[in-house]
Amino acid sequence: MVNSYKMKFNKKYGQPLNKSNSLNEISKLSGYKKTGLKKIIEKGEGAFYSNPSSVRPNITNATAWGFSRLYSAVMGGKAAVIDKDLLKKA
Repeated sequence: MVNSYKMKFNKKYGQPLNKSNSLNEISKLSGYKKTGLKKIIEKGEGAFYSNPSSVRPNITNATAWGFSRLYSAVMGGKAAVIDKDLLKKA
């Protein structure tokens, strides 16, 4: 089983491992401001269209890629370094 950032997030915050969380839930559980998290999703969605070769084959739409970037950022993955200016605690 792949241990994705979404699964790591859900494990850390006591959610079912495959649960897809809303932006509001991620903000509430992680303590990060919703405005910054929304911008991270938007950056991921833009990357889906502007750099399709970077998108994993199992990702089928821009929203999924945006949330993948968000989970990575919140859980300290590569996106956390790139989006550190958007990760602000509420």
